[in-house]
Amino acid sequence: MADPNIGEKVAATYERVFPKKPTDNIFNSCAIFYALGEDGFKVGADGGRLWEVPVEYAENSTMQMVGEFDVLDTTKISVFDAARYDQKIAAGTIVYSYLEQKQNQGSDEAKFDLIAARIENGRKSHIALINRQAWSTSAPGPLDLTSIPSIISDTPAVGIVGGINGATFTWWRNRQNSGAHSVNPFDNLVNAMELTFDQCSLGGIKMTPTCAVSDLASFVGYQSILGQRLRYMVQDLGKKGDAAFLNSAVMFKSIPFFYDEDAPANHVYFLNNEVLKFEYLQGAWIAMDPAVDPANQLMNVHKMYTMGNFICAARRHLGVVTGVN
Repeated sequence: MADPNIGEKVAATYERVFPKKPTDNIFNSCAIFYALGEDGFKVGADGGRLWEVPVEYAENSTMQMVGEFDVLDTTKISVFDAARYDQKIAAGTIVYSYLEQKQNQGSDEAKFDLIAARIENGRKSHIALINRQAWSTSAPGPLDLTSIPSIISDTPAVGIVGGINGATFTWWRNRQNSGAHSVNPFDNLVNAMELTFDQCSLGGIKMTPTCAVSDLASFVGYQSILGQRLRYMVQDLGKKGDAAFLNSAVMFKSIPFFYDEDAPANHVYFLNNEVLKFEYLQGAWIAMDPAVDPANQLMNVHKMYTMGNFICAARRHLGVVTGVN
């Protein structure tokens, strides 16, 4: 393969090439980012300086069995609180000079539209940043998103999420089980996933997870044991042999199961879009401002930004299988 050193100007401007836009060699699927746009995982907000999520955390303890003339308990019982999440900003710039713009004009001479391609690269780079932030296993800093692994923790009884301490309040803990194998690789994975799924739900029928996400190795491990447990019927194959099945067919308890290259290794996460969302300020979801040209430079600058954060209303309906192998 030729060294990628000829530069953007030469790559974009002279010889005729196919295809008419650069072929992606660096970006991953960013699966969780695109999943945010489906099934209600993403929601816009009109404004506010932070997001407050009301939380119902206790029963009314005055409810009790009483005698015919007993006096009822009139104690006021606190049953509500709120989790709070700061708004975070992901941002960057897309820059191109007047010279690049003029050199790249004209459909016959241009290999591809350099300006459009650079803007698209900026968009994908922006998405990649948010996706990596979503799966970060480091403790979120003051500028970082509240990541999925910090909400759905390997150690649910440790740490503060949304200002509520899971060590103090048992109701503010996600579900966690080990998927480590006993004898053969992944021999405990499905059992651990079933247990976690059921723990996340109410009676197995309400508040069930809406999708499962893992790293690639855990996803492949799950597929490797499906043949031992399930029978697939594929119609209209005729005489064609097919020893596998499409990833779109990979389900678990009727929910989609997919992988994200940025997800932590050896983990399977169970998400529920009723309690976990990415909330953003209206007009600030991958927003790009019109080009601005500095007064003393022959160039254009676009600013791209997203203002939002992950919010969680009930960690007990979220879960993770750890140590998958």
